[in-house]
Amino acid sequence: MGSDSDLPVVREALAVLEEFGVPYEARVLSAHRTPGEVSAWASSLAARGVRVVIAAAGGAAHLPGVVAAHTVLPVIGLPVKGRALEGLDSLLSMVQMPAGVPVAVVAVDGARNAGLLAVQILAVADRGLAAALTAYRERLARAVLEKDERLRAAAVAGAGEGGAPSGGAGGAPR
Repeated sequence: MGSDSDLPVVREALAVLEEFGVPYEARVLSAHRTPGEVSAWASSLAARGVRVVIAAAGGAAHLPGVVAAHTVLPVIGLPVKGRALEGLDSLLSMVQMPAGVPVAVVAVDGARNAGLLAVQILAVADRGLAAALTAYRERLARAVLEKDERLRAAAVAGAGEGGAPSGGAGGAPR
């Protein structure tokens, strides 16, 4: 991350990696204040066995692009909401990379998706992670269907009390 002030957002990505048993290292390195360290660190990633990077930054948010310039590994940019433009500045800094140096970018403060995208990238070559992701997606689907069932049951119960279902969430269109 570009600053330790990004850590509250980044923690959610780290929690996802922990949930899936993916080892990680977390660093605070600034594209502007420690460019030499960023270059050396990013250049060493592949040789150290790292396979994907999540680079979080706010403001000018150049860290993901600078990291991508120094490695051929996939880099996921995590724009962090700042004070000035609600994270739009960070988002645009990341998505406007020049041709040839891509950075995948998630939503502003979208740390959970950054972690999940990193796991998906790793799962391409790891059957255990792929199976864990499949189970995760199945849990997500079950949770949505359970919510739908509760909503539909409440609509039917409401209709039985003299009210009529609104037509949304599975009711008849009006």
